Amino acid sequence: MQEVRKEARERMKGFCRVCKECDGRACAGEVPGMGGLGTAASFKSNVEALADYKLRMRTIHDVSEPDPSTKVLGYDLSIPVFAAPIGGVSFNMGGKVSEEDYIMSKVKACDANGIVGCTGDGVPPFISEAGFDAIKAVNGKAIPFIKPWEGDEFFEKIEKAAATGCTTFGIDIDAIGLITLAKMGRPVAPRGVERLKALIERIPGQVLLKGIMTEEDALAAVEAGAAGIVVSNHGGRVLDHTPGTAHVLPAIAEAVNGEIAVLVDGGIRTGVDVLKMIALGADAVMIGRPFSIATVGGLEEGAAKYIQQLTGQLKSAMVLSGCESIADANSNMITDVLGQ
Repeated sequence: MQEVRKEARERMKGFCRVCKECDGRACAGEVPGMGGLGTAASFKSNVEALADYKLRMRTIHDVSEPDPSTKVLGYDLSIPVFAAPIGGVSFNMGGKVSEEDYIMSKVKACDANGIVGCTGDGVPPFISEAGFDAIKAVNGKAIPFIKPWEGDEFFEKIEKAAATGCTTFGIDIDAIGLITLAKMGRPVAPRGVERLKALIERIPGQVLLKGIMTEEDALAAVEAGAAGIVVSNHGGRVLDHTPGTAHVLPAIAEAVNGEIAVLVDGGIRTGVDVLKMIALGADAVMIGRPFSIATVGGLEEGAAKYIQQLTGQLKSAMVLSGCESIADANSNMITDVLGQ
């Protein structure tokens, strides 16, 4: 991974510094780019919130070969990880790799290593088109995310997504605040429960809503008919000064109470971070920036190496916390900064 990161640093120069600790400090306010909006407080909060929780180390037990696999939204996963939908290589990542090569490499690496990649949407249209081609290449085993466009564009893209053979459709409802879209004259709009329910009923598959940060919105997603949610503040790129996702996750998971799948993103970098989020109530996680860095730095091989690194880290953390399977991960494995 050191060589992959070194290459990514060169290819992403001026857009991402590929910092040793990806915490939002060096890239604050760099949107477009890979940074967080404004002061990057929300980006930083994601990292800080995860750091507030510690794993309880246990060494007297019989767990020597933990099973990190799981099933979420009908997908059999080798580890509870989805690659988050990040696109826009030309204006976010330096443009040294084409959008087509980037998303094809990421999705194929995910499929080959037993997890699921997600594709993005945006302006210009080749972002979503490249994503659809990548999903077709893995026989539909990926999730296209479509922004909540006004007018005909939303269902035109849903129709194209359905033609890929996918079974799950993501809507990144947190994109309603993206300044990049507003600057391009392509605003997106929020929808209340009834409009969202009507929209979901027209989509030919299960729907995953990304951008949930409160129990109220989580319950509204259940009411609207979503199959799952992603607890997310869009990587700190849409609203400054939100809490970190790890801090709001437990209450949201408790409110949903298993009715729908709960995923989470934000600040997740390692297998230890993955296990923390599962213990805090998530069914699986989404990882964004680290996948982009690995893919830009090494294309399919780079993304594959990152997945393999995550797997090793996760299995090690499970052994050292006495966790035999993902289903066994729970809040008893966690302490906060005060040791409580």
